Amino acid sequence: MRSKWFLWVVAVLIGSALAFAPMTFAAEKKAEKKAEEKMEKKAEEKAPAKAKSATGEVASVDAKAGMLAVKVKDKEMSFTAETKLLEKTKVGDRVTVSYTEKEGKMMASSVKAAKAPAKKAEKEEKKETKK
Repeated sequence: MRSKWFLWVVAVLIGSALAFAPMTFAAEKKAEKKAEEKMEKKAEEKAPAKAKSATGEVASVDAKAGMLAVKVKDKEMSFTAETKLLEKTKVGDRVTVSYTEKEGKMMASSVKAAKAPAKKAEKEEKKETKK
């Protein structure tokens, strides 16, 4: 009777080991995947943000608050900038803004006057010559 009981216990242990092995394997894979994702996030945070630029017409300027809105094509882009970059900028000016994205905000590193597009300059010249 003891031998039957012993065989039954061994069979249950072996069956349990075989039944739970895939679950532990899946849990290990999940843990590895999470670790890889954390490493990727850390690498992204450490990597310097790539500088981008946008050229358009200044829609609004608040030098004291360090805010600049530029209309680029059909959309308006808002930038955060140092006060000294915005002191000479006026609404209606055509500017090129160099910026980086950090924590969901666009941080302007430079604001420079941009030349008017060739088409607009030609139209203005034609108007002046007609007068």
